[in-house]
Amino acid sequence: MAAEIKDIGFDVAPPSMECNDPNCPFHGSLSVRGQTIDGVVATVKMNKTVVVERNYLRYVKKYERYEKRSSRYSAHAPACLGLKAGDRVTIAECRPISKTVSFVVIEKKE
Repeated sequence: MAAEIKDIGFDVAPPSMECNDPNCPFHGSLSVRGQTIDGVVATVKMNKTVVVERNYLRYVKKYERYEKRSSRYSAHAPACLGLKAGDRVTIAECRPISKTVSFVVIEKKE
C-alpha cells in the first residue's frame, strides 16, 4: 500500500519515491510555513542534512553598483528526494529541527 502524500500548502510537485522520515513534509508530520528560498545544494556530507547556497546581488549606494553575495543554509533533506551536490532546490522554513537546521527541502528542480 502506498503511503499517503500530504498537501504541504506550496505549489510544488510531490516526490515520486516514498520514505518513512518523520521530518519529511510529504510523508511525515513536519509542517512548513514562512519563507521559501531557491538555491543550489553545496554539500551532502551530513546525515539527512544538506547545505544550500543562495547567490544574490546587493546594491551599494556609495558606489552606485551591485556586489555579489551568498548565503548558506542548513536544510533537512528527506530521503524521498534523492539529493546530490549541484542540484537546484527550493527550501521552506519549518520549526527548528536542530541547532542549525530550520529549513527543509521541498522541491528538486530539474
